[in-house]
Amino acid sequence: MNEKKTRLSTAQIEDYLQHHPDFFHEHLSLLEKMSVPHPSGTAISLISKQLELFRSKHYEMESQLNALIEIARDNDTSFIRMHKLTLALLDTSTLKQAIANLDNVLADYFLTDFVAVRIIKQCPESAVANLFIEPGSEDLQPFLKILASNQPICGRPTLRQAKVLFGDAALEVKSCAIIPMNFTELDGILAIGSREEERFQYSMGNLFLTQMSEIIGTRLISLLRQSSNAC
Repeated sequence: MNEKKTRLSTAQIEDYLQHHPDFFHEHLSLLEKMSVPHPSGTAISLISKQLELFRSKHYEMESQLNALIEIARDNDTSFIRMHKLTLALLDTSTLKQAIANLDNVLADYFLTDFVAVRIIKQCPESAVANLFIEPGSEDLQPFLKILASNQPICGRPTLRQAKVLFGDAALEVKSCAIIPMNFTELDGILAIGSREEERFQYSMGNLFLTQMSEIIGTRLISLLRQSSNAC
């Protein structure tokens, strides 16, 4: 049977506290949520002011702690994602496998809808469609400023950029990150796109994206070295 909840009257609460004068010693945290009047007229009593400051300090520290916990969670998530990305790229022996694994891991762990890698190199017989762009190609024109700055850029791509990177899916891309890959042995572009306008914003930090491009670029360089018929 379900027991009925009993509502205590004010008199019962008063009687209980009178018989248990040490109650708040054992439940000090309750005082933070209580309003205790003091017979000081319109003036604020010292005790009331101290309690007010204590509550304010407590809430401030609690907010800071929650912020630190959230940062730690984000860092853990980023570490796991980068670890998965690294493993996915290491588990490849060809450029074709690398691009396929990259598509999968970015979709599964980074929640992206579109991925594009473009290596600036002449390679007419590539086994991966649209992987290479010739150095003098008109397709590079929309990216010259980004390549020159060597800094990732986030936001909505221009239609011309989207067509070069994402082909027939260009109109579906509402936001993306375009990341230049400028290495000694490889120049290229990494792009990750989304159907959501808010997924990649101009205010996003560049460090995480730069680290991602370094991992991907390093693996692509290694595969280009190993494959004698890559181009």
